[in-house]
Amino acid sequence: MEEMKKKGNVIALMPIGVFLVLYLGLGILFEYVMKIPMGFYNVPIVVAFLSAILVACVQNRTISFDRKLELMAKGVGDKNIITMLLIFLTAGSFVGVVGRSSAESVAYCMLSLIPARFSVAVLFVVACFVSVAMGTSVGTITLLTPIAVAVSKASGFDMAFCVASVMGGAMFGDNLSFISDTTIAACNGQGCQMKDKFRENFWIAFPAAVVTLILILILSFQTEIQGRVVQDYHLIQIFPYVLVLIGGIIGINVFVVLLIGIISGAFIMLLGGHITPVELLTNIGSGVSGMFETCMVAILVAAMCALIREHGGFEALLSGIQRVFKGKKGGLLGMGLLVGAMDIATANNTVAIVMANPIAKEMALEYKITSRKTASILDTFSCIFQGVIPYGAQMLVAISAAKELGFELSAFQIMPKLFYPMLLLASSLIAIFGVKGGDDK
Repeated sequence: MEEMKKKGNVIALMPIGVFLVLYLGLGILFEYVMKIPMGFYNVPIVVAFLSAILVACVQNRTISFDRKLELMAKGVGDKNIITMLLIFLTAGSFVGVVGRSSAESVAYCMLSLIPARFSVAVLFVVACFVSVAMGTSVGTITLLTPIAVAVSKASGFDMAFCVASVMGGAMFGDNLSFISDTTIAACNGQGCQMKDKFRENFWIAFPAAVVTLILILILSFQTEIQGRVVQDYHLIQIFPYVLVLIGGIIGINVFVVLLIGIISGAFIMLLGGHITPVELLTNIGSGVSGMFETCMVAILVAAMCALIREHGGFEALLSGIQRVFKGKKGGLLGMGLLVGAMDIATANNTVAIVMANPIAKEMALEYKITSRKTASILDTFSCIFQGVIPYGAQMLVAISAAKELGFELSAFQIMPKLFYPMLLLASSLIAIFGVKGGDDK
């Protein structure tokens, strides 16, 4: 500890501050001052990180620039970073192959089979399944919000209630999916198996989902039903998602699972005449391209954090955290609040996890917390905050999708009905403060 205190250097954390000021400042300017739609997502996040790396390179003149390049290369070349990048690209290929029409098929199938009074509960359950299968909350919200609007129009349910239920279910899958950016980032950043993190996470997320479903049902029975939504569907398209989900749960290597999903998805899409070979290749390319920015952010954060660690920034931050948060439970809460603060600043839960990973890893060693529990806390708290912030992609996409159909919704109409993120926070706090000192072995 004495050695860590001597090496600690608060100034070394300046690159993180520079990034947050640039990204958060420009995001607020674009979104709220200039009124640019999706303003936060018009900020070039890669440029913001490059600026932060430049600041890190200027610091500590006693280390040569060539040595700093070596340190950054070592950080980027870490096995977990390389693994993360490859999984990102493979997951992108999988989503590109299978497409997203299966999400609509699942929704319309359940809406046609289950009484209209349970329509909002169906939206939540379908959003949970689709987001776990697809690994993307934004994609799930994009696909299911139009269906939520249709359910509201046909049945008489409050539209904000329907959309909020879709958003809650989407965050459930974002937190648990084996191919979610957040899961990949948390597990590889902490060096734990996805199946172990899933098992750790499940008993936090599942109770919150069950209580959410009960609340939705209680509110649903207070609404007078007017009608129902009926559409055609093709359930065969969900088969690749089911294979990926089952393979992940039983512990098959993630690359093998995704390869099985890609092959089965390509076979189904081509044999069913849903797509041509040329379109399939184009979609694979689009899926991979969609991961490029995430991959670049992971690379730049790894490089930046290598310099911050060398300059003593992590030691200073860890020392400060230790003064505030005592014991293992305090460490777990500190990790959660750390990634939550990063998420509030970046409005991107994957980026928040990537930034928090190296700091959380140091905390895990100091507080003697297992890698699976650390990954679970990072993923869960990032999803809690991402699920409720009014300027997050999930909220903005939901509002935009409803607006395209001619319905005006505000974030502040939806937020009070976001039961799942609020209950996930409660469940997480219960899990943290219910931890016994010797359970992490």
